[in-house]
Amino acid sequence: MQIQAWIVRNKSLALISLLVAMASTGLAQAQDTSPASAEVAHGLLPSVETKHSGDAGEQRWNFHAQTTYVYQHKDGFDAPYSGPQSLSTAPEYSYTGTFTAYLGVRFWEGGEIYVDPEVVVGKPLSHLFGLASISNGEMQKNGGMHPRGYLARWFLRQTFNLGGDSTHVDDGPNQLASNYDSRRLVVTLGKITLTDMFEKNTYANDPRTQFLNWAMITYGAWDYAADARGYTIGGAGEFYWDNWVVRAGHFMEPKVANGMTLDHRIGRYHGDNLEIEHDHRLGGLPGLVRVLVFRNRSWAGNYLEAIAAAEGTNNPPDVTSVRKPSAKVGYGISLEQRLSDDVGMFLRASSANDRIEEYAFTEIDNDLSAGISINGNRWNHPDDVFGVAYSTAGLNRQHREYLAAGGLGGFLGDGQLTHYAREQVLETYYNYQPLKGIQISPDFQVILNPGYNAERRGPVVIYGVRLHLEI
Repeated sequence: MQIQAWIVRNKSLALISLLVAMASTGLAQAQDTSPASAEVAHGLLPSVETKHSGDAGEQRWNFHAQTTYVYQHKDGFDAPYSGPQSLSTAPEYSYTGTFTAYLGVRFWEGGEIYVDPEVVVGKPLSHLFGLASISNGEMQKNGGMHPRGYLARWFLRQTFNLGGDSTHVDDGPNQLASNYDSRRLVVTLGKITLTDMFEKNTYANDPRTQFLNWAMITYGAWDYAADARGYTIGGAGEFYWDNWVVRAGHFMEPKVANGMTLDHRIGRYHGDNLEIEHDHRLGGLPGLVRVLVFRNRSWAGNYLEAIAAAEGTNNPPDVTSVRKPSAKVGYGISLEQRLSDDVGMFLRASSANDRIEEYAFTEIDNDLSAGISINGNRWNHPDDVFGVAYSTAGLNRQHREYLAAGGLGGFLGDGQLTHYAREQVLETYYNYQPLKGIQISPDFQVILNPGYNAERRGPVVIYGVRLHLEI
């Protein structure tokens, strides 16, 4: 791969080398693989569901809070030209800060209500332009350098138990300690982010504790319904039957692409999602497979229609000028598997019919990503995690032609795209927990072909550190 060849040549990867060495040293020194040590290592694959011989305690209410600060520095890189929405070639820094409170209350049997106020502040790299694989999953599209508060989530979760094995779910953010049946129907109504429920990957889902890059936290091509902060309103149902789960949801789209205001005409404009999940065991180790299909209906433009409308005008195409009711369909496939008591991996792929503009996530039409996570139990740090992942993202033909003609997207626009190439990302992090509830994570990313432009190949090198506190 291009990234692998570059890493061999470039000496600036001292940080990634150090992190890999730390993990490798710990693996080489491992001596204890007894059941007792394996139980500690199980923290690598946290599962909220555990079989319980009897009823464990159920909470009536709980309260949690978190705050996360991410700082990133981008090195400068050489490029023959830049456009109106290119990633800057100069060195830059970026930061985000978030604070979230989580309040949960049980009002009746099976009925749980959650409310999450949140505050965010941030400064993006290059005004959030120039990358489809954006480097910080905490960065919002409407973030600013002054703190902004809002109600991130408010939702009802109603569970109807249908029998099967007894399952206990531990206390946590947006989760009361509860006893459920392995066969149950769960209905969720209100305001959430869809990654709370769909493709909730064990190893690559939460930028506050895991990988940071947008291409790693969910399916890159999943243009999931959300406002500029990542939240939406709607309803979903989940049907659990032992090792199988079927999820379906119907949620609001924003009024305009990447906009803050949701369109409450949910019968007309909406994002629909269907996911099937199967849990399994290979060699006695747990894993699962998920398949997601989505269909969005929104007020969106068509790339080829924008190109046709601009012919003979001497102006670049503008996808916002040809917006109309449009539908986009896509899918994703995800695999996660524990390889040993303290090593797990994920693999996911996604694709969308992106003749229609990106509307609520990012400008990725197809992608493949994979990574591993290693628990620190083997080097006597059972609460630590080392992770490394790779992503390759691409554009469909219509999207490429639009950018090549000088069109601007939600994030991209170099003014031309003469030599298209897939945008590639390598990310690694080490999550160090000195005390319970405190996590410090150095993070390192290398990005090739920012904005899918081989002429501005980079590489783009981003060093970061994350501080995460939770109660």
